Amino acid sequence: MSVASAQLPRRFASLVRIEHTVFALPFAYVGAFLAVDGWPGLADVVWITLAMVGARTLAMAINRLVDAEIDARNPRTAGRELPSGALSRAQVLGLCGLALALFLVAVWQLDPVVRYLWPIPVAMFVVYPYLKRFTWLCHFWLGACLALAPIGAWLGVSGSAPWEAWAIGGAVLLWVAGFDLFYSLYDLEHDRREGLRSWAVRFGERGVFAGARLAHAGTVVLLVLAGAGLDVNVWYWLGAAVTAALLGYEHAIVRPGDLRRLDAAFFTVNGVISVVFFGFVALDVLVG
Repeated sequence: MSVASAQLPRRFASLVRIEHTVFALPFAYVGAFLAVDGWPGLADVVWITLAMVGARTLAMAINRLVDAEIDARNPRTAGRELPSGALSRAQVLGLCGLALALFLVAVWQLDPVVRYLWPIPVAMFVVYPYLKRFTWLCHFWLGACLALAPIGAWLGVSGSAPWEAWAIGGAVLLWVAGFDLFYSLYDLEHDRREGLRSWAVRFGERGVFAGARLAHAGTVVLLVLAGAGLDVNVWYWLGAAVTAALLGYEHAIVRPGDLRRLDAAFFTVNGVISVVFFGFVALDVLVG
């Protein structure tokens, strides 16, 4: 095996930022656990995990392919695998094929209803990277892509998705959109030069903070509404309260004109939010 071949797994993992799976995967587990109000079974958990890994890998690889030329002109992203030549387009297309195959195999092991719905997330993944060229609502489309995690898992283990599942999905949509608004500040000047649309380009830095506050307030409201409709106990409510506190902390450590802790707000706090909320949900349904 050549040195270049040996490095492919690491380069693929870097391409799709595999560590960021922590943002969506715990919410898929939230959907699965709440759907059956308990442990959904090892098989379903394994297949949901594999479906999520396949879907997220596919989504990120498509995004990198579509944005390769734009990334090459952005100093922040020019070192990514495609612009730098560390990976070829053919290699990333091959990764897309493998990720899609993994996603489909996993989906086919879950409730039959999701076998007919799989084109929806794939179509959303393909559309997303083009939206920034046309609309500043792209952040909410990204949120909708990740909102499929709890809704899809709920469907996958139970065959139905009541309004509470959609409320959890809506909470994820607004949570992701809110922190993606912050993320758009990294590329504000580049996006302006490229003629790209983003919330930051349209509304400026202060508009980003206002929009993120509203989005994250909506996240908490939807988590509360979902809990009110479900048979949950104190653990769920503690999870919602801790989530609200962490979102508040996220907004406290970054402010207009002072983005020094933006990395901590975007990566660390949001990773903690998803894991912690799932932990409380697991305690709710397993301990009671």
